[in-house]
Amino acid sequence: MRLSKQYQTLRLILGDQLNSNHSWFKQQDARILYVLAEMPSEVGYTKHHVQKVCAFFLAMQAFAEHLEQSGHHVVWLTLDETHLHATIEDCLAALIKRFKPSALEYQQPDEYRLSAALSSLDVGVSVTRCESEHFILPFSELTTYFSPKKSHLMESFYRKMRQKTQYLMENQKPIGGKWNFDAQNRQKITVKDLPGIPKPLCFENDATEVLKRLKRHNVETFGQADEYLRWPVTSQQAIELLDYFCEQGLPRFGQFQDAMTNQSEYAWSLYHSRVSFALNAKLLSPKEVIETALQAYEQSSGMISIAQIEGFVRQILGWREYIRGMYWVNMPEYQSLNFFNAQRALPEYFWTGQTKMACMNACLGQSLETSYAHHIQRLMVIGNFCLLAGIDPDQVDAWYLGVYIDAIEWVEMPNTRGMSQFSDGGLIATKPYCASGSYINKMSDYCKGCAYNVKEKTSDDACPFNALYWHFIDRNSEQLSKNPRMGMSYRTWNHRFDQQQRAAILKKAQIHLVQLENL
Repeated sequence: MRLSKQYQTLRLILGDQLNSNHSWFKQQDARILYVLAEMPSEVGYTKHHVQKVCAFFLAMQAFAEHLEQSGHHVVWLTLDETHLHATIEDCLAALIKRFKPSALEYQQPDEYRLSAALSSLDVGVSVTRCESEHFILPFSELTTYFSPKKSHLMESFYRKMRQKTQYLMENQKPIGGKWNFDAQNRQKITVKDLPGIPKPLCFENDATEVLKRLKRHNVETFGQADEYLRWPVTSQQAIELLDYFCEQGLPRFGQFQDAMTNQSEYAWSLYHSRVSFALNAKLLSPKEVIETALQAYEQSSGMISIAQIEGFVRQILGWREYIRGMYWVNMPEYQSLNFFNAQRALPEYFWTGQTKMACMNACLGQSLETSYAHHIQRLMVIGNFCLLAGIDPDQVDAWYLGVYIDAIEWVEMPNTRGMSQFSDGGLIATKPYCASGSYINKMSDYCKGCAYNVKEKTSDDACPFNALYWHFIDRNSEQLSKNPRMGMSYRTWNHRFDQQQRAAILKKAQIHLVQLENL
């Protein structure tokens, strides 16, 4: 489509606003120009996994092409056109000078830094912010459910959302008689379960030109990438992946949602939907995901149990919406919270995956290879290690934000700084999610064949998680000993171990901390 030299309105679409069902696109209007741009500032504010950058750039390009094919006027700018613009404001100013619109419109960003930047734009035309029309809970209603600097239980919020939407409700009561069915889920994968793990659906999106652009403009990334990207970059591919999950994964999703294994070539995906990137880029809407899953449940003739569907709905309707609310009402102060005053540097193996700890080797290696790990790998292996070792939450945040395909700050930061690292002092989690090696052994087969012995605490080959766990408990007793959910840990520490045993465990932990880079 030939672009006019002059438009009445310029509409900015960010890389995570690829929602073709937005009311903006209901009608074609030759006076409106839509802009999508690969911005150097967006690939430079933190170091990203190369697959993450490729996924966003390919999805943006495909969306621009979709809009143009639908009759809209679109300008799609790659790094080749934007590399001279230091900021989004600079790029917009140049576009306004070029196309001479009288108005600029943008959708409410999901990241605080972008919201702040766009709300203070000074580009010589009127600027209007619009609702993104994506989330189940509108942006304007967040403060109705959340208050700053106040703890809010996700379970209470989730029940309100169930009542608001009537998902899995009947006669104002939860279907199945309970709000959640965790007790029936979260099983370990055994040897007999391995053959049943479904082959993951992957795509072959050609990333060759994006990779060339990244190299041409010296964009610093990390992780592995092939010329073909496995992740969905269009709504059609995202729907295909969602449908595949409903058929192949949902029947056993909850049952194995916390399980981990390295004994299958499909271990990286298991029964997880892997639609989080598509959701967070808005190729899919949460309503669409939930209702597609509910339809599969209703038509499954009992193959999908209430426990499986409820566990999945809770992740989308409960946790995802909850995390967003907690992020927005607590920013920008939230990004600097450090409850435990953790200061240690992130070890080098977070960038290489090379460590003797089998669980960390598996989870870090998978993250670097695929730009993905499921929630227990992120929380109870990698995050747990960072928490026990006292890693600076700024560095943990930056790593999580960069490494995962679905990581956008609104969802990454409260999950990492809050849920994983307890850096907010309990605004999100009612207790730190910390555990010794026994939990990892319970939920995975990682410990088999590990260089360390998961049953030992102080021997030469003792699992580092064990001594580090008790060191964490001991050094944070002032902050945590009165937490009712930590009572058992402190009773065990104070009464099961004698003074000599405690001293030996703490000494071993100190050795681990000194030798953190060599674990």
